[in-house]
Amino acid sequence: MKTRDRILQTSLELFNLEGEPNVTTVDIANELDISPGNLYYHFKGKEDIIGALYDRFHTELSDILNAPIAQLLKPDDAWFYLYIVFEETYKQRYFYRNLNDILQRYPVIEKRFRKLLEQKVAAAQAVARILIDRGVLALDEGQLSRLSEAVAMQVTFWLTYDLLRNNNPPEQLQIHQGVFQVMSLIAPYLTEGYRSFYDECCELYDSLTADLL
Repeated sequence: MKTRDRILQTSLELFNLEGEPNVTTVDIANELDISPGNLYYHFKGKEDIIGALYDRFHTELSDILNAPIAQLLKPDDAWFYLYIVFEETYKQRYFYRNLNDILQRYPVIEKRFRKLLEQKVAAAQAVARILIDRGVLALDEGQLSRLSEAVAMQVTFWLTYDLLRNNNPPEQLQIHQGVFQVMSLIAPYLTEGYRSFYDECCELYDSLTADLL
């Protein structure tokens, strides 16, 4: 792995573990066992590192949100799609857990993140429309709009809530909790033939959490 990539990977790990405000470029250099000068050869400072990490994250999550979701065939596919979105978000958890502070310090990131929020809402609407067309969900346009905003909000702020509520539970449990909460938002709109799917989700969630706790 190239030094630049090692710096980004180590920075991400330290930010996620200790919180971005608590990590300095010296900490990153020490963790990598390289000189600060070597680090500054690749990045002028922590701001550049955060910018590079966000660039990578923005591209990866955008690709997921813009994926050809027309291939979704049944509710199980929607569950799997949500899991991928939450999993990708979890990789960048330092960012979401300190979201307001980072966006205030980095206006360029804030502008791009607003566009990412729009993509989250659009992706939620697209998935819901497919499930409506297939007779899985029953929503009017107003309900669809409100549900899509609620799903985007859940994906964006679930990590902060979960950290405060559960004191940093295991990774897989956090991801399952996020996905299950979205399914709970969707559950009231399931058509009669698919209401048992939510019961199955509850059973699966209870089983998974029992194994992880």
